[in-house]
Amino acid sequence: MKSVFFKKATGKAGKYAGNTAKLFDLAKQAMGKLNTVGFAGNMAEFQNSVGLLIRMIRACASGEYKSLPWKSLVSIVAVLIYFVSPIDIIPDFLPVIGITDDVALVIWLFKSLSGDIAKFSEWEKSKKTINIG
Repeated sequence: MKSVFFKKATGKAGKYAGNTAKLFDLAKQAMGKLNTVGFAGNMAEFQNSVGLLIRMIRACASGEYKSLPWKSLVSIVAVLIYFVSPIDIIPDFLPVIGITDDVALVIWLFKSLSGDIAKFSEWEKSKKTINIG
């Protein structure tokens, strides 16, 4: 969290969070990295977590989800900027260990924003539920 790379990502995050086009582009880049790197086995949970973050920023960018506090949105954007960056504390091109810092950052974010993430998950589930009666 104190690395120069994360501070740089955090600096960009505010500009991204206020720009719908940049949010959608960031989501696209993050999905691309998830699909390119390919996470199997115990890394599948990490892939699911990043996928949830991507859905959150897409829903916020589209205006569908309006309950995410600005500070939380900026934190999510900063983590995703860091995630898509090939150059960070541990470069991603290093097999296995290259993604370790990204995983640690996502775990930290989920602990820090557990309430906001839970609210979004509930909103997402309710949106997919068909109310017949």
